[in-house]
Amino acid sequence: MDKINEFRDARDWRQFHNEKDLALSISIEAAELLELFQWKEATEAVEKHPENLKDELADVLIYCYMLADNLGLDIDQIIESKLNKNTSNYPISKSKGQKDKYTELN
Repeated sequence: MDKINEFRDARDWRQFHNEKDLALSISIEAAELLELFQWKEATEAVEKHPENLKDELADVLIYCYMLADNLGLDIDQIIESKLNKNTSNYPISKSKGQKDKYTELN
């Protein structure tokens, strides 16, 4: 996070990085990541554009980290909390090998 903030602050970009714009940027960068897969098989995109995939994924993650930082959220803690929820919503006995959403599991 320190490196991200140093990069941002050296360019005086903090003024542009409010929560709304960071959320928008996450979506925009995620769309750019998706675009690399458009009209291709998954393996084709991975094989043909590994550097672009890394760059776009990094952009998504950087904006996610920045948004979490703005909101005062600890990324490790919120991921652990979500994994705990997912463990409850997707018990192994019902979800193993299934792709259904938890509301559809029998």
